[in-house]
Amino acid sequence: MKQTLTAMAIALAALTAGQPSTAQAEGKLIVSSPQDPGSWDPIDTFLVNWASLATNVFEGLTYRGPDMKLVPGLATSWEVLDDGLRIRFSLREGVTFHNGEPFDAEAVKFTFDRLLGDEGAKGPQQANYSAIDSVEIIDAHTVDFHLSQPDAVLLTKLAGYGAMIVPPKYITEMGDDVFNTRPVGTGPFRMTSYEPKIGVKLEAFEDYWGGAPELSELEYRFITEPATALAELQSGGVDLVIPPTIPVGMIPTIEAADNLELVTTAGPTVTALRFDTSRGITADADVRKALIMAVDRETIVNTVLGGQASVIASFQGERSFGYDPEMKPLPYDPEAAKALLEKAGVAPGASVEINTRGNDATFNEVAQAVAAYLSMVGVNATIKPYETNVLLNDIIPQGKTGEMFQQSWGGWTFDFDNTAYAMYHTGQKWNPYDSDPKLDEMLETQRPLTDPAERERLLQEIAAYAADRALEMPLYNLNAIYAINKRVKNFEPAPDSRLKLNHVSVE
Repeated sequence: MKQTLTAMAIALAALTAGQPSTAQAEGKLIVSSPQDPGSWDPIDTFLVNWASLATNVFEGLTYRGPDMKLVPGLATSWEVLDDGLRIRFSLREGVTFHNGEPFDAEAVKFTFDRLLGDEGAKGPQQANYSAIDSVEIIDAHTVDFHLSQPDAVLLTKLAGYGAMIVPPKYITEMGDDVFNTRPVGTGPFRMTSYEPKIGVKLEAFEDYWGGAPELSELEYRFITEPATALAELQSGGVDLVIPPTIPVGMIPTIEAADNLELVTTAGPTVTALRFDTSRGITADADVRKALIMAVDRETIVNTVLGGQASVIASFQGERSFGYDPEMKPLPYDPEAAKALLEKAGVAPGASVEINTRGNDATFNEVAQAVAAYLSMVGVNATIKPYETNVLLNDIIPQGKTGEMFQQSWGGWTFDFDNTAYAMYHTGQKWNPYDSDPKLDEMLETQRPLTDPAERERLLQEIAAYAADRALEMPLYNLNAIYAINKRVKNFEPAPDSRLKLNHVSVE
């Protein structure tokens, strides 16, 4: 149901009523983000650029910071019981939402009933938590998660995205449409305004259970053009530019500036050109392998990407659970590629369309390099960019892409299951073309396993099977590249771009 402007005004008042507006901390940090997620509801999104902001607004029962260690969040401890079919969480006491609503067991149950119910079914997150059968309230600060099967990655999943705890009363009274644009969480900052396509303003939440933030204000500006973002950084219009905005070609400019600093860390983001396996020349696995072998990915990494990435053999990086160091990429071999194309009956001059995110300047350079390599084996590639939200929310899920399309995947759990299930299982949003019963079975078999070694072995088999079928052209695992003004202190780059900025300060 659509909310009225009056309801929106009431929602904003609920966010600010009874809360102190002045902070002991001083300073405002302005962040350049390349994308407006469109909704701030945790169950509506999979976008890294949502998490880079919303990690400051929302919290989960667990938390994983830049050091990649899983620690307590809104739960102080947990115990895995009944052979992995039940997890008991002890909840943090004395925590309030930004509107003054108490955090308790009711909020946890409401969050997961909503995520696993009809509202959650509208978004992309529900499948990640399908092992949760129900949440049982034991007392005001204790809940039991009852699982239909063990889920080895669940505790990590509870640290992000759909599992962020939301306020029952606020959502029930104000509705989902209001919550999309005026979110309420328990995090160190609360949202005070959101202008679609423009930006978000936040202020320090003085009653934050972890202590008031060092900053008094935090602002995110949505700047889609990398050159504009860099110009704003140089002029002082923004203090921090987050991935994946910085094209590698801009790195020397940042490094040469006295007031700027480049900070990089190995990230979870892997990039591939996925194939339409249902029709056209890419329906043939040998053709797909030929296209992969036609592209010199090592040279692309060293030249276009300035060495800020590593070539991948499967759709994961080396920090991913399920990575097989013995697995090697298909070699760059244009002569073998030509032979495979000829054997498949693909005549010189055949064409493919490559779809990209229009605002991803770095990848559009990569796509041009890929097209040049394909032309050398007789395949004409045209590049058709889309606005990012259109590509991700319409073109790919509806199966309207060309023969090849850009897929950059955060894999934020650093577990290959998070990527592989979404990319390869029949019926998933990011798998509009392919259906493989054997692959489905492999994906389903590894999920409930409690033996890490056995599950890792199966994930490695899945990676090898997908590579043998050439479901995508694996390209590279990109570093997370941040550019900051040196006046920013205590900034720690997050490999997964999930920035929690409560300990950052500015001079």
